[in-house]
Amino acid sequence: MSTEKSGPDTIVLIHGFWVTPRSWEHWISHYEQRGYTVLAPAYPGFEVEVEALNADPTPIEKVTVPQIVDHLESVVGGLAKPPILIGHSAGGVFTQVLLDHGYGAAGVAINSAPTEGVAVIPLSQVRSTFPVLKNPANRHRAVGFTPEQWHYAFTNTFSDEESLALYERYHIPASGNIFWGTALANVTPAASRIGRFGQIGHGPEIGPASRSKPVRLRPSRRAAHRGELYPNVNTYAPTPGSPNVICRVRSRTAPRSRTS
Repeated sequence: MSTEKSGPDTIVLIHGFWVTPRSWEHWISHYEQRGYTVLAPAYPGFEVEVEALNADPTPIEKVTVPQIVDHLESVVGGLAKPPILIGHSAGGVFTQVLLDHGYGAAGVAINSAPTEGVAVIPLSQVRSTFPVLKNPANRHRAVGFTPEQWHYAFTNTFSDEESLALYERYHIPASGNIFWGTALANVTPAASRIGRFGQIGHGPEIGPASRSKPVRLRPSRRAAHRGELYPNVNTYAPTPGSPNVICRVRSRTAPRSRTS
């Protein structure tokens, strides 16, 4: 009798903007200790260290959403068995997109950015993305946070000292091109494929005044999804177990794998 596990044996961690796969370092060890193979793929051009991207953000300025999705699909589709997908913020959107395209056995979106079609954005998210959107010239730049902006958007439940340490460890600029494309997606949805997946951003601790409806993707022939809201959360957790999941997305149909 075979003793092979019937469920997924691999977890793919998908990072969001302003960070790299380094932000998953404690999550990787957490799940590896529990017997999983854990992958944390970088966006195209983000394979270098945080320090290198801060010194030369050219890869951030050049990357597009279709490039990111194509790369993630090649990683997930190349696995022997469909994995569990876990994405944070923009990575939560990419998790939903991959599930909608038939990739992955199941998915978890942590503080997912809203997808295209979500017209009402909490003011906290507007404030979080304002450093990028305040200047149209940023559309052609990589735009970083100050330590204070990072603390508001990512680590508002941490002390100033902890927040600064996390900023120095993980922070990189984000693509102004993608943010401006997504900000205009609901106004001119056909204008750019870069922004077709909706407004991508962050929000601080989620309270009653800033909650929005669960994400609802367009119907798909391959997969159906369910979004669920959770209580107050912080948008960043350095280790698993923190109560910061606000939307869980699960695939209900047979996932896709490119290998036999």
